[in-house]
Amino acid sequence: MGISVAIDGPSGAGKSSLSRLAAKALDFIYIDTGALYRTVGIAASRAGMTTNSLEKMPQLLKKMQVQMFLNDKKEQVILLDGEDVSSQIRTPIAAMMGSAVSALPPVRAYLLDFQRNMAKSNNVIMDGRDIGTVVLPNADVKVFLTAAAEQRAKRRWLEHKEKGLDVKLEDVLAEVNQRDYNDTHRVIAPLKQADDAVLLDTTNLDFEASLEALLNIIKAKL
Repeated sequence: MGISVAIDGPSGAGKSSLSRLAAKALDFIYIDTGALYRTVGIAASRAGMTTNSLEKMPQLLKKMQVQMFLNDKKEQVILLDGEDVSSQIRTPIAAMMGSAVSALPPVRAYLLDFQRNMAKSNNVIMDGRDIGTVVLPNADVKVFLTAAAEQRAKRRWLEHKEKGLDVKLEDVLAEVNQRDYNDTHRVIAPLKQADDAVLLDTTNLDFEASLEALLNIIKAKL
């Protein structure tokens, strides 16, 4: 059996970036579960669905194929029906659609075994919204990574600016708040801190300090 580290938290908390580097430092495999849901969200969007119109999702799941693997650089690659969508899943629409489809029981069931099987025989760091509470309830280490909504929005806004995207900070904050509401109020597996998870609030920490804090928590638990 492999060692599993579950990292949960709200949108924009830096879970993906911090988890990826922590996995590299520990020589673990990094699994971005949010990427899987965004991939399904892209498929739904391509099929003409919206966040308020997902009735045809069960039929779509029967014919779509999602794959995840690590390339030679140990970077995560996501395929949707054979197409590499690793960059497309980082767009705002993919994020919103991913959040919407993640509330659907058929989608969660579709991806649950996929995620658990990857953790069975590998040392993994897996991040998402319900890893420590649902996907890997017996994880060796659980961390709830968060930051104030305003700080998370500012970080995401700066990322958009670096990519040349013309977005307003208030619009990004509104998106973050909406994602928080959706994730914490969904009926199936809402976002919450597991009882045995360590809280890591990075509101007042820069990236390097956040990574150091995360690694210290993992090493102390292991």
